[in-house]
Amino acid sequence: MTELSLQTADNMKTVRKRHWFFIYLHCLLVGTLVDSSSLSSTSLPESIVSTVGRQAVLPCSWKSRLGEVAPSTCHIQWRKPADTVFELRGEQRWQAEGFEGRVEVPEEKLESGDCSLIISDVQIRDTGRYESFMVVDGVRSKKTRIFIQSVKLSVFDHKSLQSRGPGEDLVLDLYTRHSMRVVFQGRNSSQWSDLWMRGDEDSHRVEKHPLRDQLTVKKLTSSDEGTYKVLDEHGLAVSTVQLSVEENSKAHRIHQIFENQVPTDVAAKSSCSALLVLSVLVTSFQIHHLL
Repeated sequence: MTELSLQTADNMKTVRKRHWFFIYLHCLLVGTLVDSSSLSSTSLPESIVSTVGRQAVLPCSWKSRLGEVAPSTCHIQWRKPADTVFELRGEQRWQAEGFEGRVEVPEEKLESGDCSLIISDVQIRDTGRYESFMVVDGVRSKKTRIFIQSVKLSVFDHKSLQSRGPGEDLVLDLYTRHSMRVVFQGRNSSQWSDLWMRGDEDSHRVEKHPLRDQLTVKKLTSSDEGTYKVLDEHGLAVSTVQLSVEENSKAHRIHQIFENQVPTDVAAKSSCSALLVLSVLVTSFQIHHLL
């Protein structure tokens, strides 16, 4: 066999080894992509986003863990990492401090498998990870707690830009009965001043609606331009309004920016999947040109 033939045979072996390497790498990346997609739908908590004062539903179905047959007595628990938030067993129910009157699992849906937790009048402090459990009879009549669902709740304050003309009124939504205070910072000021506190009597400039959670600032002037913040009893922001007072302002321009906020875990999962897809495409391209 000539030296040229030997060199050609060695080159063919090298090319075949590269082919098998890239095929293996391609399969590995595809498998990783599939596994990542599966992980995002099973192991990672489901994300729910809401704004202060609204209702949030944390999904849960005990049939995903216990099958179709309902336990003799439905005993459901919802917990945050440190504390129990809500517990229901038959007609007995327990709600944690700070959640009284705001959390519920509808009994009429529980027996059909729906153990979703409904949180009314959600607050910034409700943000966090929630886990649901079903308590069932175990060996020797001991109670066993079975994990059902993990949910991440993100609660944001309301944000808006508004424009009014001189002499017009500004209506501030308080959104929740937990709103206790409104503060104001002038456009060219670095200081915050109290504009209103719950329980204050109406004045000639500031008036609380007798039935709704709304506050009206009357007869605006240029000195009313600035930032208005509605705060809860813990000093957390319920809403932020940037106000401009302009001559001949005919339209009340309002731009809600809450919709642009994306939970970081959702963005991270999307970024990871995009990188994996890109890697698979690049590897496929290389294999196509090598074969």
